[in-house]
Amino acid sequence: MKMKLIFTALLSFVFFINAHAQQKTYCNPVNIDYGYTPIPNFAEWGKHRATADPVIVTYKGDYYLFSTNQWGYWWSNDMLNWKFISKKFLRPWNINTYDELCAPAVGIVGDTMIVFGSTYTKNFTIWMSTNPKANEWKPLVDSFEIGGWDPAFFTDDDGRLYMYNGSSNRFPTYGIELDRKTFKPIGTRQEIYMLEDWRYGWQRFGENMDNTFLDPFIEGSWMTKHNGKYYYQYGAPGTEMSGYGDGVIVGDKPLGNNFTPQSDPLSFKPGGFARGAGHGATFQDAFNNYWHVSTMIIATKNNFERRIGIWPAGFDKDDVMWCNTAFGDYPHYLPSNKKADYGNGFANWFLLNYKKPVTVSSTLGNYNANNAVDENIKTYWSAASANAGEFITSDLGKISTINAVQINYADQDAEFLGKQTTTYHQYKMYYSIDGKKWNILIDKSNNKTDVPHDYIELANPVQARFVKLENIHMPTGKFAISGLRVFGNGNGSKPDTVNNFIVLRTEKDKRSALIKWKPIDNAYAYNIYYGTSPDKLYTCIMVYDANDYWLKTMDKEKPYYFSIEAINENGVSAKTQPIKVE
Repeated sequence: MKMKLIFTALLSFVFFINAHAQQKTYCNPVNIDYGYTPIPNFAEWGKHRATADPVIVTYKGDYYLFSTNQWGYWWSNDMLNWKFISKKFLRPWNINTYDELCAPAVGIVGDTMIVFGSTYTKNFTIWMSTNPKANEWKPLVDSFEIGGWDPAFFTDDDGRLYMYNGSSNRFPTYGIELDRKTFKPIGTRQEIYMLEDWRYGWQRFGENMDNTFLDPFIEGSWMTKHNGKYYYQYGAPGTEMSGYGDGVIVGDKPLGNNFTPQSDPLSFKPGGFARGAGHGATFQDAFNNYWHVSTMIIATKNNFERRIGIWPAGFDKDDVMWCNTAFGDYPHYLPSNKKADYGNGFANWFLLNYKKPVTVSSTLGNYNANNAVDENIKTYWSAASANAGEFITSDLGKISTINAVQINYADQDAEFLGKQTTTYHQYKMYYSIDGKKWNILIDKSNNKTDVPHDYIELANPVQARFVKLENIHMPTGKFAISGLRVFGNGNGSKPDTVNNFIVLRTEKDKRSALIKWKPIDNAYAYNIYYGTSPDKLYTCIMVYDANDYWLKTMDKEKPYYFSIEAINENGVSAKTQPIKVE
């Protein structure tokens, strides 16, 4: 009995530490209280959460996140825990209306934060604050003289202020200088960039990048200055596509016809659990490391069902701008004083339960249990109810080391429209060696926060074969999970290096290539890396359950280099030596 009490006390201590320790990692999609779509006809397939077009700025040591149609914004001091501030930006000349910020521009001018929402009219207000954490705002300009859809502000080193905007599949993006005191335009708008999908394959519209449905869209301006050069970023070719990404062109001046495109997209994530990395912004953390925040897509209940992702970014020794989305929806380290070089940041915890057996308490219709472990955020399992006690159990197949868990909820039969600020999830998670004796891993039975993509890093890893998630309370709708993802190490062998890796570039269209390789028996996925220089393979595509990939993203005028690595629950293989493809 004494030993049993000691063991029970030890388990309680482990749980306490796991529940209260400060996390060092995060996992995309970002776990914030996304609002539900406020537009009724966008919810015809089911009410659902939605936001996009994020901007993060660092202001007075904290991070501020704004995005589309949220009736407010978030702030954080660690880029992990985000606190929502409810703010309807009322129009001062008409207190009965407000600007619901769509694709907002956020800038820093001196010691002041300024915010402006997308508009084609002249009726929107530019707001200012020197204390946004306290929700203290006032109008800077009652009615901005020029409108702008998908706008972005940029303050140069000399204090001059610019605005960029544009969202179209027929017209380019534009830039203009603004007077810092009056915010009136100086001169007229100048063209910045028009898509060149005839050359750059990734700019083609459609899930298959074929331009058969619509011409591609350019949108989502952002400007970053580094070492005297101007890096203008833009989103393309369509927000509902897996290939939604951000491109970058580089110039010597903030305006004018002086920009040269980088061949490949800056941020690009067409594979994996949550896809897409378009219409975003680049910012620096408290340690001067660069990050890129952008839009991830679900697009199941509606084309505009979207989330937010944050990726390590930066500039290499040749001033080439990069963004690392490899393992982009696996655990990554939060900002620290370590220098952020390309390739680091990944916690090296791997998915332990991909397509492994699951058991559930009940199933609603065809929302089958295996959907919760298929690494596809578009599909999900739903229980028949939201009752306490509904559960899903994941069998890892063998005893493994568990470092972290991500719970991605799905919106099944949600009843909300608009922003909700009092909703919350409650659950318990258990772990077991044999599936019979269960110990508490995570206890959120008293949680009062909305955690649609809850990610928990364990302070002390545990050894287990089974993980069980049990519902206590849902904010709305059924208990439904699009991804129950368990990260760690399977305590086995890493996959072998890939052999017979070939890239067959098409002669008729140099933008495209067929990629093939010999499958590795103990691998569940592969990362394909490529770029226009053997030491700059900055673009990555994760491929599950296949040994070929039809690539349609290249610059048709340049040679490319390719490499591949295999992935399983125990780690990653060595990358193959880069091969050149003319």
